[in-house]
Amino acid sequence: MFAFVSGLYFRGKLAYARRFASPPPADARRGEIGVHIITATAGLRSPERRIGTADLVGFAAQSIDAANPGFTRPLARTARTLGGRIGSECAVILLGSIATPKYVDVLLDVFGDRLLFPAGFVGRGDMSRGGLLLRQVHAGEELEYAPVRGTALHGVLPPRLTPLPAAHRSAIARVRRSK
Repeated sequence: MFAFVSGLYFRGKLAYARRFASPPPADARRGEIGVHIITATAGLRSPERRIGTADLVGFAAQSIDAANPGFTRPLARTARTLGGRIGSECAVILLGSIATPKYVDVLLDVFGDRLLFPAGFVGRGDMSRGGLLLRQVHAGEELEYAPVRGTALHGVLPPRLTPLPAAHRSAIARVRRSK
């Protein structure tokens, strides 16, 4: 549902996370893939977890805002649970914007210096970040990460992404039509 609603950016994040997630061995043994999505009312959830109409109505009714405890409390609670499961040595990669405190502050409180993000995101908008992530998945190359804490929130615009080869664009279009 999230991939359908938010388009390229979320599809890029989900494809990248699934391709490069490397959860601790205990999570791998339990079949957990190490990918979590920030939701409006339920904190972090696995992308494999089904959502129903009541979930969607709840998501729509909740303001995603740092001042809204209905958003921040579940996020903090589930982040602490995740932090306890993965241990203190595991890095947490945030594939969202770090220029907004609505979730960054909560996640920094829980994960501290272990909270990293793709350094190539600085200066890119949502769609450019989604395109970058999909290109990295296609190339099989993980991005370099930087700590969220202390990073400049805005940077010089990076060069535009190189257009994808026609064959790759056709494959993406086929996937969109099949959904």
